Amino acid sequence: MSVPCVCVGREAGEETREALADADLIDDAHEITVEDGQLYIPVTDASAVPARYEVVSYDVPARETQTMPADVVDFEPSYARVGDIAVIDEDDPERARALADAIVESALPVDTVLNRASKVKGDLRVRDWDVLAGDRTETVHREYGCEFALDLAEVYFSPRLATERHRVVEQVDSGEQAFDMFAGVGPFVIPFATRGAEAVGVDLNETAIEYLRENARRNKVADRVTAIQGDVRDVAAEYVNWADRLVMNLPHSADEFLDTAVDLASDECVLHYYDIQHEDDPYGPGEEAIRAAAEPQYEVDVETRHTVRSYAPHELNVVLDVRLVRT
Repeated sequence: MSVPCVCVGREAGEETREALADADLIDDAHEITVEDGQLYIPVTDASAVPARYEVVSYDVPARETQTMPADVVDFEPSYARVGDIAVIDEDDPERARALADAIVESALPVDTVLNRASKVKGDLRVRDWDVLAGDRTETVHREYGCEFALDLAEVYFSPRLATERHRVVEQVDSGEQAFDMFAGVGPFVIPFATRGAEAVGVDLNETAIEYLRENARRNKVADRVTAIQGDVRDVAAEYVNWADRLVMNLPHSADEFLDTAVDLASDECVLHYYDIQHEDDPYGPGEEAIRAAAEPQYEVDVETRHTVRSYAPHELNVVLDVRLVRT
């Protein structure tokens, strides 16, 4: 049957397969196929594939020897993988139980299933979980060649933002000074450092910072990573006019920290500002807030207006890539 596939020359096949696997985009229900020197790699979500790859519809055979969750339940399953943990979001206990059992029975390389039991809450950005299979919430997640140790019960982490993080990471040059104001376990900071940047990550969550330091060691970039536990507003005085690149991924309240971002920005700085707004005007409020904080001290140039994902009915999670140049 025809399914979305990344099409690449055979010589680039293994590198591409590894990149797609790191982003958890390979469709394990279908076979990778070679024809006329081209490799067709089936993917789960064509819209999440990085733009550098060509996505086509191609007739590839289904895997006959592997059972997937969709083969077991009588509804369309939805789940995400964080390392060897599957994460689901089901309000109906019977449906959640059925999906958890199907995931464990399937060929997916997971042995733990967690169901979201609360929204992200508090300043530490954690949520409650129901453990439906297995007995742990800690894992090691791979994303675009980096490894992240984390405990989902203790820190915030979303695998669904992998493509967006990679979009930003690919903009980083060696020698940059990059600052993540709400760093978590380091999904921006660590790959920044692997590209040769000097990276600083700040977070209120002490456990997240411990994992960030571990992840810096795990990925062999500890010499280029500084991890600080605390409120970024209290830390900023040590990094005034320092950052060539700033990440503000706290979409419900990033606007409250824009004055701090301006203090951190160097004479020319790229700001990645994440926001959640109504679909009628998803970018206007963020741009207005940035200009109010930065002008006239900086010239403000919005280089990218990008929708990351749908967040809720009529609400969008968006990002503004903004270049600040000191006047």
